[in-house]
Amino acid sequence: MSATTAGGGGLELGAAVASHRGEVDEAPSGFQQLAGGSVGLPEVDDDGKPMRTGTVWTASAHIITAIIGSGVLSLAWGIAQLGWIAGPATLLLFSSITYYTSRLLSDCYRHHSTGKRNYTYMEAVNAYLGRRMEWACGIVQCVMLCGATIGYAITASISMVAIRKSDCLHKRGHAASCKFSTNPYLVGMGVAEIVVSQIPNFHKLAWLSVLAAIMSFLYASIGLGLAIARVASGKGETSSSLTGVEANGMDKIWRMCTAIGDMAFACSYSAILIEIQDTLRSTPAENKVMKKASGVAVSVSTVFYLLCGCFGYAAFGNRAPGNMLSASGFYEPFWLIDLANVCIVIHLVGAFQVTAQPVFMRFEAWASNKWPDSEFVTKEYRVRLPTAIFGGKSAPAGFTVNPLRLVGRTALVTAATVVAMAVPFFNDVLALLGAVSYWPLTVYFPVEMHIAQSKLIRRSSTGGGRRRRPPANWIGLQLLNLVCLVVAIAAACGAIRGLSHSLVAYKPFMFKQ
Repeated sequence: MSATTAGGGGLELGAAVASHRGEVDEAPSGFQQLAGGSVGLPEVDDDGKPMRTGTVWTASAHIITAIIGSGVLSLAWGIAQLGWIAGPATLLLFSSITYYTSRLLSDCYRHHSTGKRNYTYMEAVNAYLGRRMEWACGIVQCVMLCGATIGYAITASISMVAIRKSDCLHKRGHAASCKFSTNPYLVGMGVAEIVVSQIPNFHKLAWLSVLAAIMSFLYASIGLGLAIARVASGKGETSSSLTGVEANGMDKIWRMCTAIGDMAFACSYSAILIEIQDTLRSTPAENKVMKKASGVAVSVSTVFYLLCGCFGYAAFGNRAPGNMLSASGFYEPFWLIDLANVCIVIHLVGAFQVTAQPVFMRFEAWASNKWPDSEFVTKEYRVRLPTAIFGGKSAPAGFTVNPLRLVGRTALVTAATVVAMAVPFFNDVLALLGAVSYWPLTVYFPVEMHIAQSKLIRRSSTGGGRRRRPPANWIGLQLLNLVCLVVAIAAACGAIRGLSHSLVAYKPFMFKQ
């Protein structure tokens, strides 16, 4: 019986790639080490890894799972701050920028001259921009992904509380005071994520992404249907306007900045694009398939965003809530609201995993490089299920457990849950995440890698030593960089201000929704 090692050289996405060795080891009681040998060895790709099987549809499902998440629920509030003109225009602008830069980033998966795969976003940055930029990218990406998991946990707990609150208001009347702590629901979300986090990698996560994508369409459709019904019945608010919520000068500016951050977060998925692309088949070319998947996902999500945001604003006007499907939004029919919130929770379980996988993989790859001979780090054990559970029939193959994956991922999920319990502020958290991550990960690094790949130069000299103006495409790319940086700074300021106001009267771990 041979041992199986987890991880590999560099920052691999696959943290459980098998390498067969000849020695015989004993497995702990209740576990069986994975068998090696020459029988049934999987086919491999050009890099020696197991054959990738991803398609345009699985990649689209991963992206939609990451995009259509908690952000869709705050878009009615965002459009209320910006108004009928600036709100939809801002959403279309961020979607267009995201799609354009995702096309640039897709071309960075394989090095343009050597054809070598870059398994992660960080590896792509290192290949084109150098080690120093790789570290900068790693810090921003880790902050964004960890922050996104916290945001998803917060949203899931709010949706679970909304179910209980909806039932309470249905029984006691809409004027009743029904407030509940989110802490028990955050703990429950954390326990569920600890279990699901044992899925080894993106390749094994496709079924969960498909399920989550279906759930996102379902609850977004319910929210859209309720908003349309409210407008069609004549109960929609008349307070909507071209310029949005009326407020004094600085308060209006801060609200607009926060709304812009929310919309940026709603359109952001570049942090996991390379990792998703690494699941695709080699033929047709991965960059072409990824561009199609990005086009499908961005188009679908943008249409849903515009419909949900605009009809939500039409339904609630300037009083649009930060979470349209919470109990502060729709009240009836309560069973449909409950169903929508159940779908949100299921979707966010998947979204949490999609965003957390690159963090898990990076930690596990680092550990396997640091301690390549450690059994705690490298060995996989198969858990065999008792046949009694299946009425005496032969049990399924069971599942595999890696000690590092079990301990490390449990610790990371626990940390995210504790932070979510400490800072459960929905809109401001989303805005801050969008501001921090959108410019560097969605705009700056893809643009700079494209410039390096295409060998665009800032300026060149003629034979007489004179310098001519930079190429027009270089100027356009740098202008895009600058504009998005200014927007990101403004959104970050608005989010920090909102968080500071929320924290004034807040007692840690005592929040009630």
